[in-house]
Amino acid sequence: MIAPGPPEGPLADAGSAAGTGSAPAGTCSAAVGGGSAAAIGTTRPRKVPADQDVSRAANKRWWDADADAYHAEHGEFLGEADLVWCPENLRESEAHLLGEVRGRRILEVGCGSAPCSRYLAQRGAEVVAFDLSAGMLAHARAGAARTGISVPLVQADVCELPFSDACFDLAFSAFGAIPFVADSAGAMREVARVLRPGGRWVFAATHPMRWAFPDDPGPLGLTAIQSYFDRSPYVEVDETGVPAYVEHHRTMGDRIREIVAAGFVLQDVIEPEWPEDFAGTWGQWSPERGEMFPGTAIFVCTLPG
Repeated sequence: MIAPGPPEGPLADAGSAAGTGSAPAGTCSAAVGGGSAAAIGTTRPRKVPADQDVSRAANKRWWDADADAYHAEHGEFLGEADLVWCPENLRESEAHLLGEVRGRRILEVGCGSAPCSRYLAQRGAEVVAFDLSAGMLAHARAGAARTGISVPLVQADVCELPFSDACFDLAFSAFGAIPFVADSAGAMREVARVLRPGGRWVFAATHPMRWAFPDDPGPLGLTAIQSYFDRSPYVEVDETGVPAYVEHHRTMGDRIREIVAAGFVLQDVIEPEWPEDFAGTWGQWSPERGEMFPGTAIFVCTLPG
């Protein structure tokens, strides 16, 4: 799921006032049940704290409500069975960040409608995909019906994975889950727990430096307006003051320390450049900004064998 948001987070145009089932513990797959989305109404940014429980509730609610609009706008770009790492249009078919996938057991973190998992399943991988949002997973089921490519779907929180230890060879995420959790260090530990020794973890997220800039694809988005070191969460509240969307900022150093503390070895950080022949835009991602500074960071990590 590519889902970067305000002010520099999901790829989703979040529409800010400014974007089911359960798996038994100890298993490596489960089915997802149903769920329904409800309109949130007008939201507005507020400087309020948001711990893990608040972030989970807000973002589950947001993505359930926004799933239909998100796919109506971005579904064509994401494709039915393709792995697009970022708004810069970098695809796994070109980048090969996951390596050989045939016969590998793979976990997709924050899968959305799961086109990435279907892409890998087509190439012989054994994939399990999970997302916090039942609304997003409903689109994953619809995508499976359209394509005839099915993968096990699980509704889960990346900080509390319902899988046994050392269950997967590889885990990946294209802007899913990681930017939206308060306990991102805990998320790294959970991913490390379910990977086998020698396993690989590759995830794409908004480049940390973008936090300092406004959420604007044009000239206004080229001037820093807040401190890169301000780690206050970006929170939008509904008309009753309840958080409806939360995104968390980590500096590049924060992110690397979380990766290393979880036991990973950081192999590479890719900062995709904007392609010269690519005129597409996605929210704050645009050719004008892409010429000046990176919008995405992709972290390639491995566990010691």
